[in-house]
Amino acid sequence: MSDVDEAITRVHHEEWARVVASLTRRFGDLDIAEEAAAEAFAAAVERWPADGVPPNPGAWLTTTANRRAIDRIRRESKRDDKQKEAQMSYGEPPEPLGVIDDERLRLIFTCCHPALAMETRVALTLRMIGGLTVPEIARGFLVQETAMGQRITRAKAKIKAARIPYRVPSAEDLPGRVSGVLAVLFLVFNEGYLATGPDTDPVRHELTAEAIRLTRLIRVLLPEDGEVAGLLALMLLIDARRTARVSATGELIALRDQDRGAWDTALVAEGHRLVRERLATRQPPGRYQILAAINAVHTSARDAADTDWSQVVALYDQLVRVDRSPIVALNRAIAVAELDGPEVALATIDRLSDKLSGYHAYHAARADLLRRLGRSQESRAAYDAAIELAENTAEVAYLSRRRDQLVS
Repeated sequence: MSDVDEAITRVHHEEWARVVASLTRRFGDLDIAEEAAAEAFAAAVERWPADGVPPNPGAWLTTTANRRAIDRIRRESKRDDKQKEAQMSYGEPPEPLGVIDDERLRLIFTCCHPALAMETRVALTLRMIGGLTVPEIARGFLVQETAMGQRITRAKAKIKAARIPYRVPSAEDLPGRVSGVLAVLFLVFNEGYLATGPDTDPVRHELTAEAIRLTRLIRVLLPEDGEVAGLLALMLLIDARRTARVSATGELIALRDQDRGAWDTALVAEGHRLVRERLATRQPPGRYQILAAINAVHTSARDAADTDWSQVVALYDQLVRVDRSPIVALNRAIAVAELDGPEVALATIDRLSDKLSGYHAYHAARADLLRRLGRSQESRAAYDAAIELAENTAEVAYLSRRRDQLVS
């Protein structure tokens, strides 16, 4: 038995009763307390061998268990109301179940009605079915919370006024709705991959796992759809890095600094296989397929120094032709910095300030480029802006440490 295994066994023996008692007092439910404690110890078994035993194992377990209990209570309080809320919004009960066996996936397809604008149907479905709060959805769309709340309210009003039917789609309807469904699942996955709420785990595995599960089901329904395969590959290649992304002290670990030996090789292999299958079709790739290919390049490198940045930039050049969002331009500039240097990339990023000034990753990217250029005072100001906007606790810890390492 390794030292870490011995530590986990010892901590389990010493802390189990205390953690369960603490959660039972807080939540008043022994079953929830025991299940949350079990999940916390399972997380320790998964993370401590890679990250090391934290300085205060009992506190780590209690904090993790509390977060898991809160997440479970939130999920259970929403689950029973989701289908009823969807039906009430559309004003009529659904028709027979149709071709989709999974209840949640059936609801997502039903709510992604083509009569609504794409952003509206995605936001409404995330709120009613996806389990995300209005603030979380707003952050995903980079808009103000009040604006997102109004958008969702208007969508519900339009459904009632236009008498849009709450009707389970047939097999023929699926291709016309799948793009909205994929957008919903990608945003749910992103919220799990890097949670934006300050009161949750920095990585919410229950969200990433559910998004992957539902995307696998869509792949069965639409096996020839390249974007479905692309999204599944993208999720797998990102999720493969999950256990290496947060340190034992709760700090985000940047991709370049991750222990690549801790990545899930089975998920990487599956993601690479899907990317190769899509390349073999020689069909023009969509957004998710290109993003998956970018992540395949990253996960193919033995270490950060081996990354083929020229290929990454070439893929981003393809991506900007199908997705002209400022976030894509930002990520392309970060890759360009590895080829042409930080000064070239900074000039590109600065041109995005009017569109991304409220986005923490924009300021974090600027801070890093300014640091590399030796412009410490400006870098510190950019780090301060990123920290103020970021809400993920692991990301705030990482940005704070990077800022504090700057030479005055």
